Amino acid sequence: MFSNLSKMTLAKAALLQDAPVYVQFYVTARCNLTCEQCNIIYANSDVREATLDEIKRIADNFAKMGVAIVLLTGGEPFARKDLPEIIRAFESRGVHVRMQTNGFASEEQIARAVEAGGKDISISLDSLQPVTQDKINGAFNKSWHQALKAMALFTKYLPEKDSFASLGCVLQPQNLSDIEDVVRFGTSISWFTSLVPVHVTDNAHPRGFRTFDQSLRFSPNEYGSVDSVVERVRAMRKEGFLLFDSDQYLDDIKRFVRNQPIHWRRHNNNVCDSPNLYFALLPNGEFVPCCDHRLSNSYPAYSSDFPRIYRDKVWRAEVEKVTSSCEGCMYGSYPEMTISMRFMAAKLQRIRTFLTSPPVKTWPLTYEQLLEKAEAIRNEKRIRPQSRVRAEKMIEIKNA
Repeated sequence: MFSNLSKMTLAKAALLQDAPVYVQFYVTARCNLTCEQCNIIYANSDVREATLDEIKRIADNFAKMGVAIVLLTGGEPFARKDLPEIIRAFESRGVHVRMQTNGFASEEQIARAVEAGGKDISISLDSLQPVTQDKINGAFNKSWHQALKAMALFTKYLPEKDSFASLGCVLQPQNLSDIEDVVRFGTSISWFTSLVPVHVTDNAHPRGFRTFDQSLRFSPNEYGSVDSVVERVRAMRKEGFLLFDSDQYLDDIKRFVRNQPIHWRRHNNNVCDSPNLYFALLPNGEFVPCCDHRLSNSYPAYSSDFPRIYRDKVWRAEVEKVTSSCEGCMYGSYPEMTISMRFMAAKLQRIRTFLTSPPVKTWPLTYEQLLEKAEAIRNEKRIRPQSRVRAEKMIEIKNA
């Protein structure tokens, strides 16, 4: 699945922890959903979108720099009509492309994206309860069903070999009872699941991605339920279920929801590895340390000078002023990239995931088959932790 360029960069990063393994490129701020836990569509709405010509120059620079993986995200990347051309720009230069989507893409769009080389996909799925998912997505009816239709289409067009598919699941008070179900569902269709705890901030401390909705914070009386969910999915991974998350990452989820210091950065002086291992690009192609922070100065990645700037000590000191003052995040990609490169157990886990023991895929699957699998898992008689939404519904039923 990975090109020779990507493999070389991954190997170098594993040895030196100083190679640009991963870039998150927010190709657009446009999105057809307004998910409760996401603020990025507003945070990035002040910048234009990079042109296809600029993106080709970015791809040229990434190839020179040895970037291994670029995540095309948004907003919703499929909102860009030229997404196949963007994918081809990177893949043709040996830079592996991941795509992150909410599932609102047509069959033609999905087919063209895969044909262009996009064989690594992540779809957002936070619940097997359609009503819960629709509410999380901003009260968009049928959004859960749309995500399943997209999954079916990806299993139709993605090759069984040399492809990777995963579910991105945001752990929040409203879906605690649904997390195990999502992992079970993903495994039943040969998709991994990756958890991200909800990130909440306030108006006095704005961050690019984090929601301002204070109701999404976990309360102390919910910490035990979070621990129970984390330990259950950890056990499931050991049982063979397809959970992507490492032990170090799962441990930090429990710390993060309690507002305790996280540990995944401790092998790097409690600072993240941006820009050494990863960084991000705004929709206009400018460098930013991550989705939450920007620099005062502008550094377009399409500039012919960007590969030199990336190694410049003065520039790196400017980036470090931002990263060293950050309290840390748990967005998934950055923590897991650091963990994979700096923690041996996680490194071995990743090798098994991608190289030695990839799951057997029983594709293609129809939308109707996915519905049947989801319903069967929903109806399994298991003890589930109570999510806040279900508690509210029980009160409503009791009062009625």
